[in-house]
Parts: sequence; structure tokens; C-alpha cells
Amino acid sequence: MNPALRTSAAHVFVSSLDAPELDPDDAHHLLRVLRLRDGEVVTVSDGNGGWRQCTIAGGALVPDGAVIHEPAVTAVTIAAAIPKGDRVEWMVQKLTEVGVGEIVLLHCVRSAVRWDGERSPKQLAKLRKIAREAAMQSRRVWLPTVSGPVEYAEMAAREGAVVAEPDGTPFTGAALVIIGPEGGFSPDELALARATVCLSQQVLRIETAAVVAAIMA
Repeated sequence: MNPALRTSAAHVFVSSLDAPELDPDDAHHLLRVLRLRDGEVVTVSDGNGGWRQCTIAGGALVPDGAVIHEPAVTAVTIAAAIPKGDRVEWMVQKLTEVGVGEIVLLHCVRSAVRWDGERSPKQLAKLRKIAREAAMQSRRVWLPTVSGPVEYAEMAAREGAVVAEPDGTPFTGAALVIIGPEGGFSPDELALARATVCLSQQVLRIETAAVVAAIMA
């Protein structure tokens, strides 16, 4: 990580690097919660690898230095069944912090949680906000994508996909890891798996398995 990102007083996402402006929520957080003062350095990013330093002046952002573009890195995709309650929020937050590039929520045969109808857009909007906040905290310049829910078969068909399963081979890394519900995958779902991998000798919760897979990948 560039030292300027690590040492800045805060890191935020903006719609334009040429004319960066704080949105109201970020302005409140920086100026009211963190109490940043004029002259303090803030880094801003467009979420697509571009970023630059700015200074606070009169409650606004003043560009200070050139725009830097970080090359895209190969980042793992985690596709996971939806955990119960607020555990899905924790999962998205931690997956963002450890650098996952894509987070896909799944509907599986044995899924205990399903988002249908009007629930999906509202939940996705909430999770994308959580991912954005986690990306700011961890000083990412590439925002992860958060999508779904999609059916298991769609993800299992993707090139390079591996399915986390206790009887699988030892996990040594993959571009796409699929995490099932706590009830496990059905026999028909396992029959669609290109490869199965074992993440741990212990039984893991969905969100724990997702983070373990992301770190090991």
C-alpha cells in the first residue's frame, strides 16, 4: 500500500477525482465525528483504482498532487449462501477488508435465508454501503462488487469455480470459491461442482468459511 494512503487522516470515495466533493454523510463523518481541521490530509478514490491526496480547507476538499492510478489486481470472488440476521453484514464487511473483488450472494436448495421480491434491492443497497465504508476504513482504491442473490447453479457453472465441502481436497487457492448454507449442499448441487475443496477440519459458519476462503485464496 502507498504510504500516503496509510497515513492520511481519512479515506473517502468521490464521484470525480478532478473536482472531488464530499457527499453529506462523508462530510458529517470527517468534519463532525473525526473533527478534521483545515490542512489535514485526506485521500480520495473513484473506486476504480484512481486516487489522489487532498487537504481539508473550509470544510471542502482541495486537490493536492496528481491523480494516481493503481493497476487492477487479481482478486478472488466469494459466492456464499446468505447467513441469518446481521451476520451477512459482518461477512461483507470482512470480505471487503481482506481484499475480495466480488461478493455474490447465493440461493441454494437448503438455504435458510432467501431474499425475494422487494427485499433484495433494499438489502443489496445496505450491503453495498457497508462494503463502501469498509473499503474506506481499509484504504482500498478498488471497490468490490456486491450482487445477487443468484442461484447456485449459475455460479457453479463459472470457469474456475470450486465448491467448499468437508470431503473435498485440501484447498490451495482458487479464483472463485462457493460457500453453501449451514445445512450443506444437496447431492444434486454437488453433482454440478467442477471441484470440491476442504477449508477446515472444523465445521464453519457461512461467514467464517467465506473469510477463511478469501484469505487462503
